[in-house]
Amino acid sequence: MVDRIYNVLFLCTGNSARSILAESILQKDGAGHFRAFSAGSQPKGRVNPFALKVLESFDYPTIGFRSKSWEEFAGPNAPVMDFVFTVCDNAAGETCPIWPGQPMTAHWGIEDPAAVEGTDVQKEAAFVTAFRYLKTRIGVFTALPLKSLDNIALGTKLREIGQSEGSTSSRSSAA
Repeated sequence: MVDRIYNVLFLCTGNSARSILAESILQKDGAGHFRAFSAGSQPKGRVNPFALKVLESFDYPTIGFRSKSWEEFAGPNAPVMDFVFTVCDNAAGETCPIWPGQPMTAHWGIEDPAAVEGTDVQKEAAFVTAFRYLKTRIGVFTALPLKSLDNIALGTKLREIGQSEGSTSSRSSAA
């Protein structure tokens, strides 16, 4: 018997950096158990090249990613999400669409690596840092015993993951 495959949507405003990183990480690390998606409230229309470079450097998938609107996942023909995670503070503060299926949600905010100014080395380092924070959070998430946790315990665990190292919400009261 095959275990259930959970659908997970990562949201950010531009869907060009953090949410793309998270989608790729879960696509590889959660293969067979999770199906990963990403979207943005105001998509930039292109994936940040540093996101793709860092994913490639860690041997994570980069093919087929595109910056897209979260509206694609709110319609009647969209896959029903089991989990929706915001990875930027702006998206967490916005009014999200009503997601079919009433997924579990949590805020996993981290600093925006695309906002870093400086040399290409400094920019790439910011993306590596974001990658590592997201990989750690996704690793904790994929290790959760989802079938044995009730919704209250699961919600608590998901929020705790969002408060882990690198969290923007620990520095901000907005999250």
